[in-house]
Amino acid sequence: MVYIFLAPGFEEAEALVPADLLRRAGLSVCLTGVGGACITGSHGIQVMCDEMVEYVSPESGDMLVLPGGGGVAALEANGTVCALVRRAAEDDSMWLAAICAAPTMLARMDLLQGRQAVCYPGMEGDFPAHGVTARMECSTVKDGKFITGRAPGSAFDFGLALVEALAGAPAARKLRGETHYAG
Repeated sequence: MVYIFLAPGFEEAEALVPADLLRRAGLSVCLTGVGGACITGSHGIQVMCDEMVEYVSPESGDMLVLPGGGGVAALEANGTVCALVRRAAEDDSMWLAAICAAPTMLARMDLLQGRQAVCYPGMEGDFPAHGVTARMECSTVKDGKFITGRAPGSAFDFGLALVEALAGAPAARKLRGETHYAG
């Protein structure tokens, strides 16, 4: 199961494009509400969640995904979210992915020490203090079990990186072709 955490103000493209690609690849995705069952994104799009964060079963998780946008502050302030993120970081069988502003949360939690990552341009200031090497020229960066993405415009590349991590490179290539993605 892939849990995509949605908090008020989340960046819609960064959550919904990867969710769509993962589901097209036949992977189970749970849009997970933080602070409600219906979450409004940063551009006023309301999304009905599949489950609330309080009911997430880490044992069934293959990946946690943190979209960026204004929802990152709510993710970082939620004790349940932080506990699940820390557990995923410690579990060798679970991927941890974040895009836009969300990689800065992982940096502040000291989960990216000694790793390379990308985030929204101009937000990488937290990286050096937490031992993270910024790779701002990349749209996505995979370092070990961590996948980070740059911004809303990187949502397709980010989603395909998630598919590749969970279903393999052939599945990601097939999906790229089926969706006619030329990026």
